[in-house]
This record gives sequence, C-alpha cells and structure tokens, in this order.
Amino acid sequence: MSAAGVSPARPRRLVVYAVWDRRGSIEDFVPYALSQLRPHADRIIVVVNGSLTEEGRAKLAGISDEVLVRVNRGYDIWAHKHAIDHLGQGIDAFDEVIFTNDTWFGPVRDFGPLFERMDRSDADFWGMTDHPREAPNPFTKSGVLAYHLQSYWIAARRRLIRSDAWSAYWRNLPQMPDYFDAVLSHEAVFTEHFTARGFASDVAFPAANYPTTHPALFNADLLLADGCPTLKRRPLFHWPPFLMRHAVVGRWIVAQAEQYGYPVELIWRNLARTVEPRVLNANAALHEVISDTDITEPSAKPLRIVALLHIFYPEMAGEMLDLVDNLPGRYDLVITTPDEDRAALISETVASRHPRGEVDVRVLASNDGRDQSAFLIGCRDVLLGDRYDLVVKLHSKKTPQDGFNVGRHFKRQQFENLLSSPRYVARLLALFEKESGLGLVYPPMIHVGYPTMGRGWWSNKPGFADYCERLGIHVPLDEISPLAPFGSMYIARPESLRLLVEHDWSYEDFGGAEAYRDGGLAHILERMPSYAAAELGYHTRTVSTTEYLSISHTSMEFNLDHLSATTRGDSVDRIMFLKQAGYVGTGRARDFARMYFGLHPRVGRLLGWSVDWAVGAKRAVRRTLSRSRA
Repeated sequence: MSAAGVSPARPRRLVVYAVWDRRGSIEDFVPYALSQLRPHADRIIVVVNGSLTEEGRAKLAGISDEVLVRVNRGYDIWAHKHAIDHLGQGIDAFDEVIFTNDTWFGPVRDFGPLFERMDRSDADFWGMTDHPREAPNPFTKSGVLAYHLQSYWIAARRRLIRSDAWSAYWRNLPQMPDYFDAVLSHEAVFTEHFTARGFASDVAFPAANYPTTHPALFNADLLLADGCPTLKRRPLFHWPPFLMRHAVVGRWIVAQAEQYGYPVELIWRNLARTVEPRVLNANAALHEVISDTDITEPSAKPLRIVALLHIFYPEMAGEMLDLVDNLPGRYDLVITTPDEDRAALISETVASRHPRGEVDVRVLASNDGRDQSAFLIGCRDVLLGDRYDLVVKLHSKKTPQDGFNVGRHFKRQQFENLLSSPRYVARLLALFEKESGLGLVYPPMIHVGYPTMGRGWWSNKPGFADYCERLGIHVPLDEISPLAPFGSMYIARPESLRLLVEHDWSYEDFGGAEAYRDGGLAHILERMPSYAAAELGYHTRTVSTTEYLSISHTSMEFNLDHLSATTRGDSVDRIMFLKQAGYVGTGRARDFARMYFGLHPRVGRLLGWSVDWAVGAKRAVRRTLSRSRA
C-alpha cells in the first residue's frame, strides 16, 4: 500500500449521501441508488436537508445505517459538513469517504468496475467527473474558474481526511445562502485548495476525454457508453433553450439508460414530481407522433376503458360515438348532458348503433362548469371506482364564438389527435401499457387560430396556485404557459387524477352560468390535470398524428422564424434579451422608455429614474441563467 493510496483489497468505505425534497419524502430513485451502493460500502449515512416524513424514513430503512435530518441551509455541502461534524474522530475508521447527493440517477452502469479501477489509484481524493479551467470565470465574468472535480461525487481518502488541512477546511467553510455561493465557495475551490497543499487528485471520467468542458451535462451519452454509473438529473430538468443550444436530447439519454437496464420509471416518477411539466415535456421530448400505418399487436390483457362524453350539442353525438368506436374491443360509455330533452335525442342516437359495452346517459343537475363539472361531479363515482384502467374524456366542441374555421380546426385538433383511427388508437394505448407511470396523453398546445403561445396561463395562474395549495399539489408551476390539455380532452389513468376527483366539488364552486371565463374555476381546472397527476408521480405525453404534425410544425417554424428576425443571437440570447426588456406593450414612447431602462438599469439610476421593476427583471434573468450554468 502506497502512502497516499489504498490497499488492493476493498477499502473500508463510508458513503455520505445528501438529499433534499420539497415534500420531505424520499424519491424512489434514491433507495435504488443506495441499494446498489450498499455492496461497496461499509457504512451509509443519509443527510436530509429540511424535513423527513415517516414514509420517507421507512424507505431509507435497511439500506442506510444512519439518517441525519438538519435545517435546509447551505445545500449539500453543509449537509456533508454536518455528517463530518457528527462523526468526529469516527471518520478516521474509514479508508475512503464518498460525499455524494441526490442529483444523479443510477447506477446506469455497474459500480463494480468503477471502484475496482479507482481503488488502484494513488490519489488522496477523486471525483466522478471534472471541469477544466475556464477564463474568464463564467459566473463572475472576471478572473478564472479553476480546474475542479464536480462536487456531486467526491471520494476522500485516509491521508486527506486525517490531515489538519482537512479539518481546517471544513471548520472554516463559509456560509452559502445561494447557489452561486455553493459553486464559487466550495465546488470551484475544493480541488485547487487541497492540491495546492500537496494532496493528489484523480478523476474517473476526465473531461479531457470528451468533446465538451462539461460532459456530465453535455455528453451524458458518451459517459454512459464509457461505463459511468451516474446520470446527472440536470440534462433532463435544465432550462430547455440552453439544452437546445447545445443539442442535448434528453429523450435519447433516457432511451440509452433503459438499454443499459436502468429502471427508467424511476426517472419519470421523480421528474414528474420535481420539474415543471412543460420543461420536462420539452427536455425529454415527451411528444409522441403516432402513425396509423403500423399494426400494433393486441394486448394479452385488454385494457378496461370507459369513455366519458359530455354532450351539450346532441347533433354531435353521432360524430363523437364514431370517434370512441375507434377504441379496441369492449368499452363502456357514460354520457352527460344538461337536460332531459337533450338526453332523449342522445339516447336515440345511441340506440341506433351497436354499443360494445354498458351505456349510461346522465342528466346533470346543472351545466355550470360545463365539461369540467360534468367530469368531476357528474362522473365522480366512475372515476373513483376501480373498474377501469383508462378513461377517455371528450366533449362536444363547436367554439362558435371564435368563427367557423378556427372552431372547426380546434375540434379536429382535439378529436383526431386522440382517436383518429383504430390503428392510431391502438398505438396510443400501447404507450400506457409500455409506461406504467404514464398518466395522461392529449394533443399539443393549440396555436393555429389562437394566440396561446406565450400566454397559456392567461389570468388563471394565481387561482391555479391557490387550488394547488388546497389540493396538496407541490409540483413547480411553469413560467409562461402550463402543460395542459387546452380544449380539455384527454385519455388518462383514473388514479392519476385522484387529487382532482377526490375533492368534493359543487356546481356552486363554478360561479354560475356566466363564470366560464379566464380566472374562473373551469378554466383553472382545464390547466390542472398534468400537475395533479405529476404530484402522484405520473408523467404526461402529448400526442399527434403525422398529418397534424405536418400542419403544426410548418406553421410554428414560420412564425418563430419571423419572431426571431429582429433580435440577435440564438434562442437563448433572444429570450434573455426580451425577458430583460420586459413587456413590449403597444410600442408607445413610455413603453420604449421602460424597455430601455430594463436593458440599461444603470443609465436609469444615473438619471434618477425609478427602476425597481428593471432590477426585478434583471434578477429574473439571473435566476434563469443560474440554471443554465450549473
């Protein structure tokens, strides 16, 4: 055994694993990672920043030796310090201490070969990945960002952890009130601090072997191919324009992890609960383009399906029944409508056909809330039961107030992207059979004929946030537009909607017949299914036919091309410029003045202008950029 290294036999190893969860729970990918580390560790200590539920504690039982719960302050670095202080001299019993956290999924590749290789290194400390020296420092725009091991995985060995330099470093660790402090006061200095004091470092997967300076973010696929066990979560939750700038395709990364045998349902469940749904939809490319030319083998165990149709316009009953007849095999049908006259007309249409299951035509006590109340109140018993694997939600849609062409397009966009043909539907339903965590599918955001892009929340976000608090939904809200079934038609697992359905709604909640407006409950609930499902760990996919994608993509590409023509740079530059400028308004002089001082707040201060709003915009931009540099 060398003075700095470890013996050929497996070293006595301690793992200190830091975790934070906004709910105080433990996500399922954490015990999986720890269970796979268990054969390589003599002791595992989990340090929880914040709170820990009893359910979360139970998940850690048996795979961790000790659980420490502390105040959520100082990020994972101070959690590691907490463990060091807790152990005291007891840390000297270990040959190697791995300081890691919950910012990675894995192991995607086996830990065994990694430890065997690194056990042969004579280094005093080593990391999984590193970051080369960079000038100027991208965080401060001046000076140098030193070469450093990335702090999500640092293994420190006996000679280092028994040194006075080690004790002094942790004793004098500065406070870290924000993310920039954590990077600049620890991650970026740790490696240089100890190598300058004569300690040798090593790295398992050096950036020098890869085509970018940050392979953990930009080359996750190459790292996995080389045997790296850890897949950083960041390529899947980072700010989408930044990832698009660097052509990081999360969909391909997850597919690769699945090929190596990682249970990717752990990825989807965690990201659904912790990432803004539209961000996840973009990063993981969770839009499925379905062809109706391919034949899908019938399921060995057919799905139990109920179609819930709210029909206000009886003349559309036949068209809607034609659509649901594209479902395979047997399905039950529940139709809601506002009055007996409509019910009689609808029943005549149903009777003229050949239903493939039970039929129930229900007259509602009120049409306040329209399809939302019909679904959550009129069909509550169906949704809370356990008879069905999937529910199809449709309603008769004309949208006459928006004009004939626009209304017709919106209806087709909804109907055809869900139920266009038997083969199409068979392939769509196969998504649910393949992905146990798939909660909903529905068409993508409507944009042809509607100004939805950039304002999908309209005035509904404050009320949406209030109802999330009432319903116990802690999923982060998307900034600009929600990921939502605009048009309110979808196919879903009933259990994914449980938080919505279990709430005791009343028709009075919807505010009367005139309350179907932005900011009203019906419009809030239209935007809520994916967030309610995500809280329970279910993810969403948007779906479309190849025909609709041809229409949607070409129009969107042309529009984006024109919107991009008057601002410099790529999408990241343009978005940051426009965010900092703020709302354009109508282009009046005062609007231009406001935008100018948003872009040049120092000038405003010199002229004595009040620029609090400009400072706020700068802070918002800084927050966005901080996600892009980590």
